[in-house]
Amino acid sequence: MTTAASRRALGAYGETIAARHLVERGMVVLDRNWRCTAGELDLVLRDGDVLVVCEVKTRRSTAAGTPHQAVDEVKLARLQRLAALWMEQHGVRCDHVRIDLVAVVRPPRGAALVDHVRGLGG
Repeated sequence: MTTAASRRALGAYGETIAARHLVERGMVVLDRNWRCTAGELDLVLRDGDVLVVCEVKTRRSTAAGTPHQAVDEVKLARLQRLAALWMEQHGVRCDHVRIDLVAVVRPPRGAALVDHVRGLGG
């Protein structure tokens, strides 16, 4: 059985791996774990002239489904609303906003498996 603390630690690990992965590909991290009353954004980045809101899903295995399956239409709509709120709060105007997913699977041994899915719902 997984404790809340170990789930948080796994999530923090995945976000660190995801941020490193995206920065290595030329993106710039603008914000991490931004929260408001409507929810949370894991990562907010700039990819050239595009603002990227990135959801990070981390799992120990895919036995109960892939991290990708955790992002449904309801979650995607929430991320879109949160992106607009983030831009409003930070005074950012951007013509291009993209929602990405970084799926991280951390097996018991070996390196984490990282899959960056660009442009969800678009």
